[in-house]
Amino acid sequence: MSDETGAWLNTMPYTRALSQSASLPLRQNRLEVKPVPSRWRQPVELSQLFAAIPPRDLAEILTASRTMIFTPKQTLFYTGEKIERVILLTEGSVKITQIDEFGSTVILRLVGPGGVVGDLGVARQSMHSAGAEARGNCKALVWDTATFEALSERFPTLQRNTLRILARSLHDLESRFCEISTKRVAQRLALELARLLPQVGRKVGDVVEINLSREELAQMTATTLFTVSRQLSIWEQQGIVSLRRLGVVILNPLSLTTISELK
Repeated sequence: MSDETGAWLNTMPYTRALSQSASLPLRQNRLEVKPVPSRWRQPVELSQLFAAIPPRDLAEILTASRTMIFTPKQTLFYTGEKIERVILLTEGSVKITQIDEFGSTVILRLVGPGGVVGDLGVARQSMHSAGAEARGNCKALVWDTATFEALSERFPTLQRNTLRILARSLHDLESRFCEISTKRVAQRLALELARLLPQVGRKVGDVVEINLSREELAQMTATTLFTVSRQLSIWEQQGIVSLRRLGVVILNPLSLTTISELK
């Protein structure tokens, strides 16, 4: 393993709105249930957090949330900050980051619409294991942890979905750890771009654009800006991607898959 890769791996972690009503039966809130707004519908329906939850129960869960707007580069929370909110992104994208002792930033993952931002711990005194920053204008549904805990007790499916999301996050982290340890830069970059397509990709005609800078891609793949720029330039010459100032257009997703599977 290179010194550059080893340094990056060292930064990876191993593993009141309703505060008064939380002590009351949640059934009382049923009289105030509102329909799911159309602007939320697609992100909510796609979210793993609400899988297999009946519409009536889902409407009640959503009614207990509030909408928040985040501006570009706004910090949603910091590493080590107490977890006080559960955040479900409905518009935009957020990057989950850590900063090492030398001040270098590592992007652990990106969260798109329908994704939960940050940790889902609702236990007392739980802390965020990483920070979160809005990559552009973002909207989200937000629950205070006490409210979300009460909802999880009332709706067991919500609690099971939360555990599944936590398990999936751990699995993804383990997979990326193995990639950094065993795969070459080109393979890691191809894998990351393939993962980002459904998460933050934007359809432009017959192709998909990923609005990420070279620096951000380097921070996600444990390499340098120079190495990422060189590899993308090679792929552009081969017709696999088309480069933008702050983005990459994927012209041939199948080629990325082939590259990522090379021995």
